[in-house]
Amino acid sequence: MNKFLDNVNKPADLKGLTVSELAVLAEEVRSLIIDTVSRTGGHLAANLGVVELTIAMLRTFNPPADKILWDVGHQSYAYKILTDRKARFHTLRQMDGISGFMRRQESAYDVFGSGHSGTAVSAALGMAVARDRNGSDEHVIAVLGDGSAGCGISLEGFNNVADATRRLIVVLNDNEMSIAANVGSISNYLGRLLANPRYNRWKHSVESVAVKLNMGWFRSIYYRVEEAIKSLFLRSVLFEEFGLRYIGPVNGHNIESLLDALAIARDSDRPILLHVSTQKGKGYLPAEKEPEKWHSTSGFEVSTGKPVKNVAPDYSNVFGSVLEKIAETDDRIVAITAAMPTGTGLAGFARKFPDRFFDVGISEEHAVVFAAGLAAGGLIPFFAVYSTFAQRSVDCVIHDVCLQGLPVVLCLDRAGIVGDDGPTHHGVFDIALFRPVPGLIIMQPKDGPELANMIFTAVKAEKPVVIRYPRGICPASETVSSAYREIDIGKAEIIRPTDPKAGQHGERHTTVWIWALGDMLDLAGKTSDILVRRGMTVGVVNARFVQPLDEKLLAEQALTASVFITMENGVVRGGFGSGVEEFLSGSGFKGDIVKVGWPDEFIPHGATGELMKRFGLTAEAVADRIRE
Repeated sequence: MNKFLDNVNKPADLKGLTVSELAVLAEEVRSLIIDTVSRTGGHLAANLGVVELTIAMLRTFNPPADKILWDVGHQSYAYKILTDRKARFHTLRQMDGISGFMRRQESAYDVFGSGHSGTAVSAALGMAVARDRNGSDEHVIAVLGDGSAGCGISLEGFNNVADATRRLIVVLNDNEMSIAANVGSISNYLGRLLANPRYNRWKHSVESVAVKLNMGWFRSIYYRVEEAIKSLFLRSVLFEEFGLRYIGPVNGHNIESLLDALAIARDSDRPILLHVSTQKGKGYLPAEKEPEKWHSTSGFEVSTGKPVKNVAPDYSNVFGSVLEKIAETDDRIVAITAAMPTGTGLAGFARKFPDRFFDVGISEEHAVVFAAGLAAGGLIPFFAVYSTFAQRSVDCVIHDVCLQGLPVVLCLDRAGIVGDDGPTHHGVFDIALFRPVPGLIIMQPKDGPELANMIFTAVKAEKPVVIRYPRGICPASETVSSAYREIDIGKAEIIRPTDPKAGQHGERHTTVWIWALGDMLDLAGKTSDILVRRGMTVGVVNARFVQPLDEKLLAEQALTASVFITMENGVVRGGFGSGVEEFLSGSGFKGDIVKVGWPDEFIPHGATGELMKRFGLTAEAVADRIRE
């Protein structure tokens, strides 16, 4: 039984609560988030850090009339709870439940969808300009994470603010982390603003007096004085150079301070940036101690912080450990990540080879061009990035890597459906985006040993390479050894040959070849079993390469096959199956080609197994398509 949360469902319900009551409400919201995420999994640490900030913004502004945009979206759980979704919060990230990110189709309060960092300033600026042109007067507030402040899109947005509008509020939530510890000059600059001892001593003294005098009437005087005084202690404030008035730093867990600062921001007659200092993981000790580990989590025991189920080695960890071993004997190898050393499996590499590891922050385009420069200088860079985030770098891969034939290895983690994180994070477009690029080798392993061999092959190839692999357990990872072997580029592997005796005794039969990529081989095997029971002759091929295809093997099989089935954990349109179809059709194949993958639509969030069943990616469904 909650003292206040039970009676709070929408922002208007906050208006009658006192500051001390709002502080109690914050702890109740925090408890609901911890309890729910312990069962559903989700983004925990970042959400725990913005509870008071969320309450203060909803108390100060009037959404959805006022527009609050959350950069990324994995800081939005408290916002969802307090904007008419508390009763459905238990469905977080579940099939047909509420999303873990901002989604316009979900609620009128979600004014702009978000899942990738750096979009809030530009989107909010666009909405502010639209407001100005429409002659309305609502407030537009962009909530920006400190890790996103150094993102190229954010900087481009800041650069345009002064020329585009006179009313925009940016709340910079500074927890000194993005997913991992922040890197780069912007982060260091924000740290200096937070830590300047002379300024903070002065600020604390003045605020102490202000509290005694009642900050309400003193508020406007205080912030005018602060704005004048801070220039004596701090070097030129970067955001002032962009044309935004700067206020802060403000304690992001003190609701009274937040309400005062937000009121000044609300009443400002020019664009303003409010710098808020928060603690990632606030209120849950395990997340406070290890915020990177608790950025995103599966189910766990609240009392101990232990995961509900044991976690087997996944592709990310196998990738990281193999790259470390190969790098021991080849000092040309360097590793790059975009703010995700742990998520991509590179944390061990960073510790072992600190001078050969580069975390560039949330800057995927820069990461690729940086890698191209490293390659042009004689090194072999491996850029590990989630498939969904690599979408931002497509132009750089084409123009700066492939056009010049540079040996950059792009390792696409979380390729394919990622389940509960939903459409902003599904890595289903990478094959279709990269397959048309000339000279780019694209491959996908079936298990741990093959991933190790592909990494080794990429080093030897000295060409542009993409290795894609899915989220989750890496089969046969326990058998990965250091005896790596080079794979012939473009050479597929027959996993299950066809029965040479089939059809010799006069029975009717259909010869089917299933070409599957990586994690779809399990589905291929189960489909094969069903088709064999139905009297067909079936073979299964581990395609391994999207590009170049094993055209020689395809041509040989086309002489006797009636049906080819392709399977990929990606969109069908323009994907691996399209490449197979293009070759077979151009070679005169007259049989049927059935392409299995994700349809031409955005796939919702939900458990992977449930999604595959809903969209017909089961052995029974595929076998029925063949029978039809």
